[in-house]
Amino acid sequence: MPELRRNSMRKDKAYVVRLAKEHDVRFIRLWFSDILGMLKSVALTIDELEEALEEGVGFDGSAIEGFARIEESDMVAMPDPNTFCILPWRPKENAVARMFCDIHRPGGQPFEGDPRQVLKRTLARAAKAGYTFYVGPELEFFVFKSAEEPIPLDTGGYFDLTPLDAATDLRRDIILAMEEMGIGIEYSHHEAAPSQHEIDFRYTDALTMADNVMTYRLVVKEIAMKHGAYASFMPKPLTYHNGSGMHVNMSLFHGERNVFYDPKDAAHLSPTAKAFLAGVLSHVREMTLVLNQWANSYKRLIPGYEAPVYVTWAQRSRSDLIRIPTYTPKKASSARIELRSPDPACNPYLAFSLMLAAGLEGIGRRAKLPPPAQVNVAELSDEERAKRKIERLPGSLSEAIAVARGSAFLRRALGDHVFDSVLKNKIIEAERFQRIVTDYELKTYLPLL
Repeated sequence: MPELRRNSMRKDKAYVVRLAKEHDVRFIRLWFSDILGMLKSVALTIDELEEALEEGVGFDGSAIEGFARIEESDMVAMPDPNTFCILPWRPKENAVARMFCDIHRPGGQPFEGDPRQVLKRTLARAAKAGYTFYVGPELEFFVFKSAEEPIPLDTGGYFDLTPLDAATDLRRDIILAMEEMGIGIEYSHHEAAPSQHEIDFRYTDALTMADNVMTYRLVVKEIAMKHGAYASFMPKPLTYHNGSGMHVNMSLFHGERNVFYDPKDAAHLSPTAKAFLAGVLSHVREMTLVLNQWANSYKRLIPGYEAPVYVTWAQRSRSDLIRIPTYTPKKASSARIELRSPDPACNPYLAFSLMLAAGLEGIGRRAKLPPPAQVNVAELSDEERAKRKIERLPGSLSEAIAVARGSAFLRRALGDHVFDSVLKNKIIEAERFQRIVTDYELKTYLPLL
């Protein structure tokens, strides 16, 4: 049902100006992402809106993580009128709205280091082949009493309701705010760990969804703050509990037809879907540096805590890297593949772009899909996994850097500027992490040595 996922109305510049004035908007926040997926913002008044829509807003790119060197620092944020939206958690009087921006150079050409532009380039490649890329992520997060220490609000578990789930009203307010902004939500529930929650998005095109993920992460934090709590998308804040993932459901459509669906196949997967899946499997170790970009991300990717560790796929198993959901196996529009390794602290523009790029390469070379895992791979011995040629995801940020460093695929998919910026940033983080003496070391070794 892709027609239900598209924006209900395209907005032009004149419409945005009229809408802003009709709703007493006094301030407009222009949003964009740095290389790490951190949300950046510059605010302007309603009097500056028309000029900003025409000419953009200049800023110093050298001050933004991974953007530009000092000698090429001038950048322009060009608002995308289609992303105009009033922020529901702000007062209705003297309202505040936002628009996402594409980053341009002063001459008007798109800046190759802009993560949103990276995704746009990959989507253009898919469109040239006749495809529209839809995604439906499932983002998990924790809610703690404060930012100083990860103290849970509850001891609830998977699907628990009140009184164990102390954040039911918080989730409700998040969903109401998201829906007021036109962002479709399907489900929400308490997750397996204490004070852990999941909210699932309704499918839409990948660019809109990347904007939605950026919006969602801010909304969750804003609403949690209003409830006197602190929300975190840190992949693994609690040592002895599951971490937070961002499972991403993906499908390709050609017009109104889901090209992943084949009613005659046992898994209801078309040859196109299998080639796409094979492409993702073949590049996922290289992609891990982007899908799991923080040193803490690799505390989640360990056996025993539901997160995938090995490069395998299966129809139903939730322990494999990629699974094929079978909730409605005879519904063509629901055919999809679910990648389970990304975490919610990644840059969604780069993550979605790499997933699509890997899948398109798989389709282009008619990649052969290996057989599905028939057993729990985590329970196999190292010798048995080696015999079956089952690879493991990188186990640390340093290992992910080593795998990504020589990746021709990553350089092609991200472009030289973004590839080099990501690699440089992550090398610095890994070196800093290596130098830190942790609480574990102090508590374990200081009394002993």
